Amino acid sequence: MNRIVSYCGLICNDCPVFIATENNDLEQKIKLSQEYSSPNYKLSPEDINCTGCHADSKITFKFCNECEIRICGIKKGIDNCGYCEEYPCSKLDIPFKNSPQNKEILDQIREVSESCYE
Repeated sequence: MNRIVSYCGLICNDCPVFIATENNDLEQKIKLSQEYSSPNYKLSPEDINCTGCHADSKITFKFCNECEIRICGIKKGIDNCGYCEEYPCSKLDIPFKNSPQNKEILDQIREVSESCYE
């Protein structure tokens, strides 16, 4: 399977929600819904479904549907933020702080895309 890179640099194929969806693993969906829920943001096992956060994905996780980074990327018609003319922007501050490897992934994409135009 090809690596699916989300707008913020997360590898969708490595995401527990993506994996639980691919495996149709109800036990894992129950566990993840409990783990990802908070008093102000309740999730059910039915919410734990995703085939990647791209605009053409048939099923996206509730968080992804509300993600300002994803919404911005879809509006701009880009595959991920590494292809954005404004990369990096402040929308990525929190994802990069929580997952520094996301920045590394998008930086690599950015380097490759820039070298194609030189």
